[in-house]
Formats: sequence, C-alpha cells, structure tokens
Amino acid sequence: MKIKSQRDFFAGLMFTIVGVAFAWGATNYNIGSGARMGPGYFPLMLGILLAILGCLGIFSSLVVETVDGEPVGKIAWKPLVFIIGANLLFGILLAGLRTWNLPAMGLIVAIYALVIVASMAGSQFSLKLSLILATVLAIGSYLTFIVGLSLQFQVWPTFITG
Repeated sequence: MKIKSQRDFFAGLMFTIVGVAFAWGATNYNIGSGARMGPGYFPLMLGILLAILGCLGIFSSLVVETVDGEPVGKIAWKPLVFIIGANLLFGILLAGLRTWNLPAMGLIVAIYALVIVASMAGSQFSLKLSLILATVLAIGSYLTFIVGLSLQFQVWPTFITG
C-alpha cells in the first residue's frame, strides 16, 4: 500500500503512539468503572480515543488521494527547542531542583519564565506583549488555583515570602 499523504500518515502515527503510551501508563493506576472512576480512568479513555483518532489518520493517509503526496517538511528546531525548554524551565522553577540546590521560585516567576521563553519560539518576539500575556496568565492562574480551588503550593519565591 502506498502512502498518499505523508503529513497525515506521520501525524496519525504520532497520535497512535502517544495514545497507546497514555493508555498503557494508565494501567498502573486504579481504573474503576464509568460510575465510579479511578485515577486511571480518564488517561485510559483519553489514550484510547487518541489512538483511535491516530489510526483513522493513518487510514485516511493511505486512502485519500493528494496532488503532491503532502511531503513532510523540515523539522522546525528553533520552536521545538524553545517550547520544550520553556516547559522544562517552568517545572524546574515551580518545584525547584534539589540536586543543584535551586530553590522553588513559585508560580508567578515560573509563569513569567514560561511565557517569555515560549514567546521566543516565534518569528517575531515582543517583550512587551510577552509581559502582558504573562501578567494576564499569572493573575488568572492565581485566581483559579489559589483563590478558586484553594490549592496549596508556593506562589512566590522563598526569599520574598521568608
């Protein structure tokens, strides 16, 4: 069988692999039932749905004719590195890194770092717009998670709060 759309094929393959990985990982938790869901129920169902959508994408890439075969272009390394790096930086700043003796910097600092680094992935970077977006996101996150849901985690760096 010939691949008629490379983009759809590889996107479907990626969705299928991620879906199977989520579903497989969810089996380490109590699944429960539809009426009494356990912690593994949602990731299992999400993984299964994602894998099914991936299989549909693979199937359509083998059946639907395209003019040029929709080849996969070059990998955009700059956005890939900045987006993944921004998420890693967010996790490190939010939780800290004990092996390097880096204290947790809290939610607000982590959000600002995340937005600024992720914004550098685009072709046009504006520090002013990034700071505005980070401020809106920080306020919204604070109101949602700290005020609304009463979650207990560090909001500010320890050297500010004492």
